[in-house]
Amino acid sequence: MSEFLIGLTGGVASGKSEVTRRFEALGVVVADADVAAREAVAVGSRGLAEVVAAFGAGMLGADGALDRAAMRRHVFADADARKRLETIVHPRVRAMLKAACEAAPGPYAIAAIPLLTEGGGKQTYPWLDRILAIDVPRETQLHRLMQRDGIDAALAEKMLATQATRGQRLAIADDVIVNDGPLDALDAQVAALDERYRALAAAA
Repeated sequence: MSEFLIGLTGGVASGKSEVTRRFEALGVVVADADVAAREAVAVGSRGLAEVVAAFGAGMLGADGALDRAAMRRHVFADADARKRLETIVHPRVRAMLKAACEAAPGPYAIAAIPLLTEGGGKQTYPWLDRILAIDVPRETQLHRLMQRDGIDAALAEKMLATQATRGQRLAIADDVIVNDGPLDALDAQVAALDERYRALAAAA
């Protein structure tokens, strides 16, 4: 049972998955908010039933699952609808992440929460002991995003504009991994933090 819990966050194309893979290779359990969000509205779940009650059966695909593209279009155009969806999904995601982390073997566990800053940080997730931000210069982030998604600079800029700023993420972070170099440079940073988190968990 892990009692020392780390929240990991970072902007789009910052390298979060590369970092979490390295922690997992060291035997650390990583609970993923994106996976939990899908499970929260899975077919047959109470979450999906609430979404249908709030938005109508038109948000379902032929297979009875949530039509994510239709839902995205709907909430993108309507801030109130987005808030309504968040009140259904987010509490379930938080509960799932907390349960998965607390049930994890090992001295500490990680909750990977891309929108941790936007979601309120430790105020919304009071059970997190520390927050780790994956930091990358904006220019590098833009370049990686354009390469990864095959998009132009204008769309990449728009995507970044919907997220918290680099400064806002750093403001809530207890620890920072700077991911502006080759991927193998992450190994030493992750190993050092793993050692530190194991020591902090032992002392907690």
